[in-house]
Amino acid sequence: MTTRWQLAHGRHLDIGAKALIMGILNVTPDSFSDGGKFVNPERAIEQARRMAADGAVIIDVGGESTRPGAIPVSPAEEQARVLPVITALARMDDILISVDTYREETARLAVEAGAHIVNDVWGLQREPGIARLAVDTGAGLVIMHTGREREKKPDVIADQFAFLQESLRIARQAGVGDEQILLDPGFGFAKDADEDLTLMARLEELHPLGFPLLVGTSRKRVIGHVSGRDFDERDVATAATSVALRLKGAAIFRVHNVAINADALAMADAILARTPARPV
Repeated sequence: MTTRWQLAHGRHLDIGAKALIMGILNVTPDSFSDGGKFVNPERAIEQARRMAADGAVIIDVGGESTRPGAIPVSPAEEQARVLPVITALARMDDILISVDTYREETARLAVEAGAHIVNDVWGLQREPGIARLAVDTGAGLVIMHTGREREKKPDVIADQFAFLQESLRIARQAGVGDEQILLDPGFGFAKDADEDLTLMARLEELHPLGFPLLVGTSRKRVIGHVSGRDFDERDVATAATSVALRLKGAAIFRVHNVAINADALAMADAILARTPARPV
């Protein structure tokens, strides 16, 4: 089944027929894996072009690290980092642009600069005005689950439903169309390795929420926990999780190393294409 994801600036993305990749572009000095590598806008744009050539259909531009313990930056600093890059990328017609922010003001300026998608790591629950922005601009929304700054339910799937259903209530109350929404289970966001692994094993239990799933396991703590490898050595294990999650129905994969995940996901899609349909 294919779902059409409606995005800003009259764009859309058809989801479901094959795995799609969102390339991570952190224009920050302190992100856990690639902090400092792409602070310079020219280097960031070069990296975006490289990821697109390797198979990314979306470039996700973030100006504030979301790693545990990261020091928050001001909205002005975040905007100074992301807006020049988004403006430059918007001239490239073959790239869809996502802004990784939970701030309504940054999101609005980013969409005005050419972004098509707002990727909100607080699932509309930090600044609900992002939902109204999506209504005003037609931007696609990635609504992510987080366990930060609240008491979680003991069962990981029950906690997903409790949080994401509240986020969906906020979205629908503002008038966001279902065709604009993707959900992200938020691997690593106030989840330990056991919770992340359990969530991977039970991902298909999120499908009753009724939205395509975007997943981001790339180089995260759970990868290091299982593989024993440092940040820059986790791409092979990341690709393994991408395959496992694709086979459980995830649609979009947010990764640092696009090429290795593109190859792995091509194999997963080839297997899925030959898998007999299960009786209803």
